[in-house]
Amino acid sequence: MSILEKAFEARNSKVNKVETTKALKKPMDVYAKLEEIAAAGYEGLAKEDSAYFLKCFGLFDKGEDFMLRVRVPAGQLNYEQALRIGEVAQKYGNDYIDLTTRMQVELRYLQIADIAKVLQELKEVGISTFQTGVDNPRNIVTDPLDGIAYDNIIETKPIINELQDIFGENPDWISVLPRKFNTGILGSLSNSCNIFGHDCCFVLAQKDGIFGFNIYLGARVGVQAQDADLFVHMDEVGLFYQSLLTVFKTYGYRDNRNKNRLVFLINDVGIENFVNAIKEEANAEFSSAGTTMVQSQNIALGSNKVLGRNGKFNYKIIVPSGIFSGTDLIAAAQAAKKFGTGDLRLTYDQNLYIINIAKDVLEELEATELITSYEKFNNLYFNDMIACAGTATCSFGVIPNKPDAIEMAHYLNSEIPIENATVRMNWSACPKGCGVHGIADIGFEGCKAKDDGGNKVDGVHIFVGGKITRKAKEAHTLHKALPITEAKHHVKYLLKTYSAFKQKGETYEAFDDRYVSANYSFQALAFYTKINYILNEKLGLDLWFKLESNPKTFKKEEFELFTFGLKLFKLLTGEKRYESVENFEPVLTKPRSITRDEVTKLNPKVPAKLSEVIYTMTHPEKRERAQVFSELIVALKEVD
Repeated sequence: MSILEKAFEARNSKVNKVETTKALKKPMDVYAKLEEIAAAGYEGLAKEDSAYFLKCFGLFDKGEDFMLRVRVPAGQLNYEQALRIGEVAQKYGNDYIDLTTRMQVELRYLQIADIAKVLQELKEVGISTFQTGVDNPRNIVTDPLDGIAYDNIIETKPIINELQDIFGENPDWISVLPRKFNTGILGSLSNSCNIFGHDCCFVLAQKDGIFGFNIYLGARVGVQAQDADLFVHMDEVGLFYQSLLTVFKTYGYRDNRNKNRLVFLINDVGIENFVNAIKEEANAEFSSAGTTMVQSQNIALGSNKVLGRNGKFNYKIIVPSGIFSGTDLIAAAQAAKKFGTGDLRLTYDQNLYIINIAKDVLEELEATELITSYEKFNNLYFNDMIACAGTATCSFGVIPNKPDAIEMAHYLNSEIPIENATVRMNWSACPKGCGVHGIADIGFEGCKAKDDGGNKVDGVHIFVGGKITRKAKEAHTLHKALPITEAKHHVKYLLKTYSAFKQKGETYEAFDDRYVSANYSFQALAFYTKINYILNEKLGLDLWFKLESNPKTFKKEEFELFTFGLKLFKLLTGEKRYESVENFEPVLTKPRSITRDEVTKLNPKVPAKLSEVIYTMTHPEKRERAQVFSELIVALKEVD
């Protein structure tokens, strides 16, 4: 522990303002006065209550109203609970519900006078909102088909119940951590809850013929969790988890809020020393890691009807950007009771399942008004889309986000409809990354950009190549600050390539590994989408500049740049730039005069600026050629 003590002392000579606020009172004292606060209205609300303490119970003051996070352990709701949440949304919250990536719900537009009534009505059906905000252990996520799916090895809900009992509504655990703490526990082979993206990840594993969990620790936005080289048995999870939280509570940093997540402590002391501290706290010697069994994405991706091992079907309702309503949640609960067991499962990707439906009533369920109203979203672009709250409901949002995600999904589906495919597209409205854009196949982070006229507009940074598999990795930036109106075209050409060259049933992630990232640098890919945007959307030439499956450029930028130039020349003029090319150098077996406006002479539709760009890419003298794609992308902005 001495190493952790030294790290703690080095970082905690001065605490942040939130820690000062936390010292003013106990959260439960504020909770006990909710009825008084509700009766007095905003005049009865202390500044620190609004700024911090009410957030411990999921209540976020939005100025004119409140947002409430409702805790749904494992994303599982019974009939009474789903019905009650829907009724509360109808009665108090403008009939609005957000489904979130922590497999829970958010109610919005609640008035301060109704807060105590809302919490009481939820409590009557066993629903808690405790510890869904600020410095607390947040809702625990798992496979939405936990205990149902064929690939589910360990049912985790009983374990999650045990962990809930440790902290849940225990006053000793409310607001005692240095920062928020996210947890995932997955007992399935499919990665259906971004299992490597939490502060603490219990990942299905096997050791010596026994199934349990390997431990991964310290994820945050932009960083996936580290392998802790630990294996815990099912009956050890509770002890390990409480010991982990205790160590974090004791030694976690409380100075800079931006650097107080668990990962910063682990990075400073080293994962091995941190694990030893947990073992010491637990007074237990946990085993070294076994074999991690989670290898893939959800095996049911792309399907909204999943057969469970009990012989019953589970129907997935695709909810665009997680925007739902109390009315529809009530309808879902009623459908679940009529056609199944009355139970619903919320998902990490902001959708929900009606579970345990007999085959002979499945068609009847599909014919209901609820299902038919959401059927139009059952396509590639909505199935695996995630979008966090944007400017309409979040003060940190830079762009509207949810509407942007929906609009782009509709556009892409109309332009490039693809069957039997999977593309994970995640949207975050700001750098905080609540839409987990960093692990998406194609991710978007909201920003401001400039259009062709120099006007400031809503934009996105585009990311590609994120992974949620066992070799999880963060996406790479493809483009920065593109207007959203332009960004959709760049994405279209990525998906056009996928549609044309994917193998049967191949996910975008697998396709990218095999076809795109395996052969091209990110710089080349950025140029590829930009040049297609110029050729087709700006110039209207209706020419698709394709990526080859085996370009033989070894992902070396100067080679990629030169060969791209040669292909563009031929695409636009029908002629070869040189008679032959060996070792990526021009061999002029039939020399002829080459001028900067060569392309424009051969194809009058090509602007002089684009002709100059291609000439720069293929200059006979290597030292005179452009060296990097980035300078060409800048030059392409001047093409009109």
